[in-house]
Amino acid sequence: MDLGIAGKWAVVCAASHGLGRACATALAMEGANVVINGRDPDALAEAAESIRAAVPGVEVMTVAGSVTDPECRAALVAAAPQMDILVNNAGGPPPGDFRDWDRDTWIAALDTNLLAAVELIRMSIDGMMDRGFGRIVNITSSTVRVPIPVLGLSNAARAALTNFVFGLVPQVSGKGVTINNILPGPFDTNRLRKSKDITMHLTTNPVAGRVGRPEEIGSLCAYLCSGHAGYISGQNILIDGGLYPGSF
Repeated sequence: MDLGIAGKWAVVCAASHGLGRACATALAMEGANVVINGRDPDALAEAAESIRAAVPGVEVMTVAGSVTDPECRAALVAAAPQMDILVNNAGGPPPGDFRDWDRDTWIAALDTNLLAAVELIRMSIDGMMDRGFGRIVNITSSTVRVPIPVLGLSNAARAALTNFVFGLVPQVSGKGVTINNILPGPFDTNRLRKSKDITMHLTTNPVAGRVGRPEEIGSLCAYLCSGHAGYISGQNILIDGGLYPGSF
């Protein structure tokens, strides 16, 4: 299937590893030029070279830094001739007991998992509407649907982004712009491997018998960014191998 995004420009945040890298790769495989971001310049350069090797015909640009930094966000927007696709993604805040989280801890979580995404949407959405095409995908978490007690910072920040998006969709959907959220369950990423001591119950999905592969997120993201997905907007798409214990 031709997804109709060849030649489009996509900005993908936190794309050095894991889910963001899978999304950037999938978009590039469909012919989209990508601007990828990550905090580790070496890892970011390696990811860029990998994508270039896999898809020689596309442009791959890099912007190192944290999306919580206004200068980094400005550089991301400036790096693409136009931003047709925005994939917001960021590592989750650390787990813990809410009694131990002070104001600075909460602000850091909100900066990373809510405000940075809102700012990038603000910086790109008017241009998308003016051109009559735009795709925004926010990679959040299945904890939006089923909160995990020790991930309270993530639960709160990502749920706030979900509700912000829901309020924004009616303002943009008639202009050719869609906004959707992908809610991953347990996936084979560095974060999951490093946190097995507190999420052991999630490392093996009892329904699917495995954790997800990052490229499965990438394929879903590419479809949501495609020309075929113009009637899908404001959705929270759970991708967890059937782990969610409900029908709605």
